[in-house]
Amino acid sequence: MAGIYLDESPNIENIIKKHHLEIDHVNNARREKVKEAMLHAWNSYVKYAWGHDELQPQSKNGVNSFGGLGATLVDSLDTLYIMGLKEEFKKARDWVAESLDFDKDYEASVFETTIRVVGGLLSAYDLSADKIFLEKARDITDRLLPAWDTSSGIPYNRINLAQGKASNPGWNGGNSILADSGTEQLEFIALSQRTGDQKYQQKVENVIRQFQKIFPSDGLLPININPHSGAVKSYSTITFGAMGDSFYEYLLKVWIQGNKTESVKHYRQMWETSMEGLLSLTRKTSPSNFYYVCEKNGDSLSEKMDELACFVPGMLALGASGYSPEKAEQIMNLAEELAWTCYNFYQSTPTKLAGENYYFHGGQDMVVGTSWNILRPETIESLMYLWRLTGNKTYQDWGWDIFQAFEKNSRIESGYVGLKDVNTGTKDDMMQSFFLAETLKYLYLLFSPPSLISFDEWVFNTEAHPLKIVTRHDNEGGSGGGEGKGIADSKIQPQGRKHGKPE
Repeated sequence: MAGIYLDESPNIENIIKKHHLEIDHVNNARREKVKEAMLHAWNSYVKYAWGHDELQPQSKNGVNSFGGLGATLVDSLDTLYIMGLKEEFKKARDWVAESLDFDKDYEASVFETTIRVVGGLLSAYDLSADKIFLEKARDITDRLLPAWDTSSGIPYNRINLAQGKASNPGWNGGNSILADSGTEQLEFIALSQRTGDQKYQQKVENVIRQFQKIFPSDGLLPININPHSGAVKSYSTITFGAMGDSFYEYLLKVWIQGNKTESVKHYRQMWETSMEGLLSLTRKTSPSNFYYVCEKNGDSLSEKMDELACFVPGMLALGASGYSPEKAEQIMNLAEELAWTCYNFYQSTPTKLAGENYYFHGGQDMVVGTSWNILRPETIESLMYLWRLTGNKTYQDWGWDIFQAFEKNSRIESGYVGLKDVNTGTKDDMMQSFFLAETLKYLYLLFSPPSLISFDEWVFNTEAHPLKIVTRHDNEGGSGGGEGKGIADSKIQPQGRKHGKPE
């Protein structure tokens, strides 16, 4: 497999010709508008925050919210590449080669660093075949590895990048968080495949083995886990929103990443168990019959749903085809119902932008809880999956509505900002890196042919970084992987959230 080198980066017109697709003038125009939005966001970052983690557009300065790892730049690499923005990509690539330095005396989030930085670098490598990205991905991952040195193998969630000293934040009682501990599998397995060094895969697959030991019959794990004993804090929250979400997403996606072989079958089995748990948390409102996913605290249900949980419709749609036809139809129907709810999170506010979470009370369909919007991607992500997997253009129209609301409320002369309140439209002062990594990428793909970053060849990490699918035959029939033979770099040629708050 040859790489997609810069002079032949994805070209929509060529894809349309190659696949004999009808030209869709409406979505072509929408896609160009999204590309222009990306250029506006990127150029604002370049002008006011170059090399910093994130841009504060109203203040017109850069802030190092992730320890000075160039988070927005690294998060944007694959988006620039996929959009064919070659000059911008090359400028970013040169900064990575010359200036990206991980020797920082900074307590980094293992989760955020993995999904944004490791994921962003590996995706740029898979797309461009430029070895500098793989070298940098290995450097930062080696600095994260000591976090897994616990008696259970479940990682601490923070680590000093210079000193290698790992810990958990005091506010969580020393516990590790489910999403933070169970959302590194895609990236670390990919790194092992591309380097031939199994240590990364072994660390993260051991975590899954530990989770299998405590996996409940409904597949729903509480969000707090003791990294020493590996035991869950039984009365902590169960959620598909913040601090739970991407653990469930990665159970499905590691199965897809390994090309659905025996080696990764246990991931699919765990995911299907968790989806039965999800069905048990699903309710619908009156009078409008909006479906939603509750949270669980001990034995009691909380009628609350985060916008973060709006990744669920896309996840369900992506996983539906692995079921029997009857079950697949049930899962896809639920995906479509939940997507309608998430779209209405946006449509129900004066700005047409969603709040951070919603409550569902008797006789009321949905009420905004926390009312900020920080440019999150989850609803658009699900619309992209549903459009691709159903062919229903309604999902493109819904995505266009959301994009127009961002343009109206969040675009300013020096970038894009979130809203402190979706009811009043009061602006904040932060352009989150995931707006460029996820929100704009998913919008661009929503209006592009499905063969651009095809689901047959790529799987997206939870920060929307596409990684190549590589068939796995290690540990056939096993229950945890990690001992099998690696796929060295010479054998795979590259072709080619999360927990934020407004400032």
